[in-house]
Amino acid sequence: MKEFWKVIKKYVRPYVGYLGGSVLLNILSAVFNVFSFSLLIPILKMLFDTSGAAFDFIPWNQVKDFSDITGNVYYFVGQWIEAYGHSRVLLGLCLAFCAITAIKTSCYFGSSAVMVPIRTGIVRDLRMEIYRKILSLPIGFFSQERKGDIIARISGDVGEVESSITSTLDMLIKNPILIIIYLTVLCYMSWQLTLFTLVFAPVMIFIMGLIGRKLKARSLEAQKFWSDTMSQVEETLGGLRIIKAFLAEKKMGDRFDKVTGDMKRKNTLVGVRQASAHPVSELLGSVMIAIVLWFGGTLIIGKSTTIDAPAFIAYMTILYSIIQPIKDLSKAAYSVPKGLASMERIDKILDAVNPLTEPAQPLELKGFEKEIRFRDVDFSYDGSRKILDGINLSIGKGKTIAIVGSSGAGKSTLVDLIPRFYDVCAGSVEIDGKDVRKLRLADLRSLIGNVNQEPILFNDTIFNNIAFGVENATPEQVEEAARIANAHDFIMEKPLGYQENIGDRGAKLSGGQRQRISIARAILKNPPILILDEATASLDTESERLVQEALDRLMSTRTTIAIAHRLSTVKNADEIIVMSEGRIVERGTHDQLIELGGIYRKLYDMQSL
Repeated sequence: MKEFWKVIKKYVRPYVGYLGGSVLLNILSAVFNVFSFSLLIPILKMLFDTSGAAFDFIPWNQVKDFSDITGNVYYFVGQWIEAYGHSRVLLGLCLAFCAITAIKTSCYFGSSAVMVPIRTGIVRDLRMEIYRKILSLPIGFFSQERKGDIIARISGDVGEVESSITSTLDMLIKNPILIIIYLTVLCYMSWQLTLFTLVFAPVMIFIMGLIGRKLKARSLEAQKFWSDTMSQVEETLGGLRIIKAFLAEKKMGDRFDKVTGDMKRKNTLVGVRQASAHPVSELLGSVMIAIVLWFGGTLIIGKSTTIDAPAFIAYMTILYSIIQPIKDLSKAAYSVPKGLASMERIDKILDAVNPLTEPAQPLELKGFEKEIRFRDVDFSYDGSRKILDGINLSIGKGKTIAIVGSSGAGKSTLVDLIPRFYDVCAGSVEIDGKDVRKLRLADLRSLIGNVNQEPILFNDTIFNNIAFGVENATPEQVEEAARIANAHDFIMEKPLGYQENIGDRGAKLSGGQRQRISIARAILKNPPILILDEATASLDTESERLVQEALDRLMSTRTTIAIAHRLSTVKNADEIIVMSEGRIVERGTHDQLIELGGIYRKLYDMQSL
C-alpha cells in the first residue's frame, strides 16, 4: 500500500479542506447511527418485556458499565410511560428514531458529496500532469513509444485510477471511522463479546488479502492489452488509405480481433477475481455473526453477561452494521491494486527523465547577430552507431545554406540540433559564440522557424493555424502573412474564409495549400533563422511553383538552412553542403560542385536525366 499512500499524498493535498469536511461528516454520521441503534433498546424493552420490573435511577457520575446506562434509560422510559402511556412513548421513540436516522443519512450524503470534487479534481490534475510532461519531453522519447500506448495511458489508465483509487478514497475515509466508533461502542456494551468477535477479524482480512494478491499483476497485463488496442486503432486511422488500397481489411480485422480477444480473456480473469470480493466477504461476515449470536445467546441464557436480551439485539445490530464497512474495505483491497497497476504505467511517463535540461544560469540571447557554428559535432541516438561524425560548419547571418545527400545521411538530424530537439554527444552547436545548451530553450527556439516536408497543422481554423505560437495576432497580420505565402486567394474561396476549419491534420486542404499555410505560420512568427526540411518534395509542379515563390520571399531576409532532395531548388544557395554517412564530404556553390564532379555532380546528373 506504500504506492497507494504516495499517490494520495501527492494528489489529495490541494483538496485537504474537502477531506476534513468528509471526515467530520462521517464521524457525525457514525455517531447518529449509534444513537439510532441505541433507541432500539428501550423500544424492544417496551415491546417484549412483560415482567414489569422497576428500575432505580443511578446518578450519572456513579455509572460503572453499560448496564447502568441502560438501567437509567429504562428508568426514564418508565417515568414517561406513567405520565403519557405506552402508546405515546412508543410513538415518540419511533419518531426520535426516524429524526436521528434522517440526520444520519444527511451527514452520510454530505460526506459523499464533498468527496466528488476531490475525485474529479485528482483526475483532472493527473491528466494535466501527464499532458504537460508529454509537452516537456524531447522528441526522442516518442520515437521509442507508440502514440496509441500514450493515448491509452492518458485515457484508459487515468480512468482506471479514477474508478479504482479515487472512488475508494471515500470508503477509506468513511469505513475506518465507522469501524472505530462501532467497535468502541461494542466494547463499552460488552467487552467479552467484542473480544470474542475480534478473534475472527484477522482471519477474514487474511482470506480477503489472499484472494486479491495477484490482482495487480493481472491488471497490469490487462492494461497492456488496452494499450495494444489503442495503438492498433491509431495505426488503422492513420493508414486507412493503404489498408483499403491493399485490400487488407480482413488482415487488420484479424489482428484487432486477436488483441481484443487477449484483452477480454485477461479482463475476465481480473473481473472474476474482483467479483468474488462481495460474496466471500458476505459469507465470512455471516459466519462471524452466527458464531457471535451463538456465543452471546449462550451467555444471556446462562446469565453470564451484563447485557440483557434487548441490549444484545442492539449489539448484534451494530455488529452487523460493522460488516458493511469491512466489506467495503475488502472491495478497496481489490480495487486499489488494479488502480496501482495503471498508476505504474502512468509513472513511466511522469518519471521519464528529460535529458534536455534548462541551464541553471542561462546565457542571455536577445537575437541572432553573427553565425551558427557546429564545432566537431558527433551524435548518436542509441550510443552505438554514429549518425553525425565530426561535423564542422559555419552559417553566417543572412546566408542560405543547402544540405543535400542520400536518405540516412544525417541531414535532418543535423538541423534538429540547432533548436535543441536533441543534444550533441560530442562537440558543440553555437549561436553567436554561445553553446545552445547554455541558452534558455524558449529564447533559442523563438529565433527559429520550421517548414517541414509534411505540414503539421491542427484541427482548427485557418486563422488559428497561421497564428499558432504568436500571441494576440491581428487579422491584418495573419492576412499579410497569407498573402506573402500565396495562400490568401485560396483561403478566400472557402465558405468561411480564415474561419474555415481545416479538419484533422488539414485533411480538407490539398498538399500545396497545407504547405502554404505552414509557410504563412513561419512568416507570421518572423524568425531570423529558418529551417526548411524538404518543403517542396511532395508537391506537384504547379503547387511547387507557388510554394517556392512563397519560400523565396520568406528566405530573402533570413538565415536559411534548407534540406533538399530536388537540387534544382537550391541552385542559388550561398553554399551547398553534401553529406554522406554522417559526414560532410563536399561543400561549395552549385557551380563549384558541378565542376568538382563528385557526389553532388552525380546526384544532379541523375535528376537531370
